Amino acid sequence: MNMEGDGMSELGRHLKEARLQKGMSLDDVQEVTKIRKKYLEAIEAGDYKVLPGSFYVRAFIKTYAEAVGVNPDELMEEHGNVPAAPVESTTMETVIQKRSRRPEAERNAKWLPTVLMWTFPILIIVVIYMYASGLNKSDSATVDNTNLTNAEQDPKTAQTAKPAPGGGVSAPTASPGAGDSGEATDPTTAPTATATPAPTPSPLPQDITVTQDGKSGKTTIYKVAAPAGSAVEVKIVASGESWLEVYKGENSKGEKLAFGTTAAGDSMSYTLDSNGMYIKSGYSPATVITVNGVTLSDGKSSSRFLVELVEEDGNSTENSGNEGNAE
Repeated sequence: MNMEGDGMSELGRHLKEARLQKGMSLDDVQEVTKIRKKYLEAIEAGDYKVLPGSFYVRAFIKTYAEAVGVNPDELMEEHGNVPAAPVESTTMETVIQKRSRRPEAERNAKWLPTVLMWTFPILIIVVIYMYASGLNKSDSATVDNTNLTNAEQDPKTAQTAKPAPGGGVSAPTASPGAGDSGEATDPTTAPTATATPAPTPSPLPQDITVTQDGKSGKTTIYKVAAPAGSAVEVKIVASGESWLEVYKGENSKGEKLAFGTTAAGDSMSYTLDSNGMYIKSGYSPATVITVNGVTLSDGKSSSRFLVELVEEDGNSTENSGNEGNAE
């Protein structure tokens, strides 16, 4: 996992999270905005001195925000005034090229032939598979009916089951043959069937419940009820690139457990304690967060969760009055 330093500004982190949510790389943003990659990296890192002048700081941030679907006015308002870099006396190089805007219909038309080319073979394969499945079911039904008919036609092989005393079914009684004496069997010499006691069920494991318990701002709160001494596992598995932050406590001011960009295949596991845990995922579809096997979800593409441990009597081990401090 590629962890980055704390020098990244909140504004730059916000833009990077939005870029990752759209599945875009810095090269993709450079292609869309025509802003050089080194300036995009400087904006994400909060290093505005790299940009050529104060005018370009705000212009570049606004252009970047529009490219990744963020409202630039709300972004500026949320993070305050953007620091301005001094204007250099030397001649500034041209950093923005005229952006080409192709109509959306033209972009869609580019992929239409490819989609149609693959759609028809897939449909043909599905139809053939459904037809073959239908034939297999029909053949199985025919075989079963044939066996049933043969059994009905040969009554000599059929045996009638008689109800046994006390319930159940008794074994069929054979007719006496030439060597049989015809005498009744002595019940004292007959084998006695011994009832096998049912196995005693093993005790159930201790119950651990995970319940969604409302929201605090942008943060979804989950309460975990577990018996004292139980180990509650918080597991994060990444299937792609996403900005991820994990803290011990109820917000980002607690002890830092993970901080940076995930890659496909990354897996992290933590044990929940009385301090709780705050988790922030910039691109939720690329990270699966589970608590004791229960998946956390808020239905958003960018998620923030606060997981709190609750004692058996239902009282939270965390001060619920401080929930409002979560980001």
